[in-house]
Amino acid sequence: MSEQLNRLLSIMARLRGPSGCEWDRAQSFSTIAPYTIEEAYEVADAIERSDMDDLRGELGDLLLQVVFHARMAEEAGLFDFADVAASIADKMEARHPHVFGDADHSPGWEALKATERAHKGTESALDGVATALPALLRAEKLQRRAARSGFDWPDAEGPAAKIIEEANELAAAPQDERAEEAGDLLFAAVNLVRAYGIAPEDALRAANLKFERRFRAMEALAGGPEAFAALSLDEQETLWQRVKAGEI
Repeated sequence: MSEQLNRLLSIMARLRGPSGCEWDRAQSFSTIAPYTIEEAYEVADAIERSDMDDLRGELGDLLLQVVFHARMAEEAGLFDFADVAASIADKMEARHPHVFGDADHSPGWEALKATERAHKGTESALDGVATALPALLRAEKLQRRAARSGFDWPDAEGPAAKIIEEANELAAAPQDERAEEAGDLLFAAVNLVRAYGIAPEDALRAANLKFERRFRAMEALAGGPEAFAALSLDEQETLWQRVKAGEI
């Protein structure tokens, strides 16, 4: 394993070297970051599809992103890949004192993470929630952090009522305020889903897949995308109901 990892590190060093690849040499942390995010999603997609052959390749693509960032950091005199590996190894040992230390049991993942944030000199319970996260996932994390400080609805009735309130505000908002009100409505929806103990990101991903499956089925019943688009809305709705009934 170390042989292949060293091989990968050497490949990246050569790509970034004077006689390497022009594109690779021109990249920076900020230009590579979108690819890193994309590769993480492709890993998740392979897992969702239970495609283990694809997963192997996608994990390699994601590892390349780590190696790329580490190489750029090494060139800047900041840190190298070994430092990255040591950092996460130290963190995992510290977060599992019942496995790697003398503790009889773990104080809890969240408690340990809170201690880490305190050592970093955090100024808010919301510190550390990455702004680059998908908006839906970040909303959930922000709400969960706030809930740890006691700022949360006691049950689902509160967020359910809030959704109605925000929907009404969106309907009444002037054009230049609709985007803000729409954001408030979506944020409230995350709160309600979270109140039922459901991960909003997972729920919406499943809903997306279901909609895609049903829409493709409607197109097939109609004889293709163009034939489906030519139908009236009532005819399309009839096909939608047929597809739904066929899934029962």
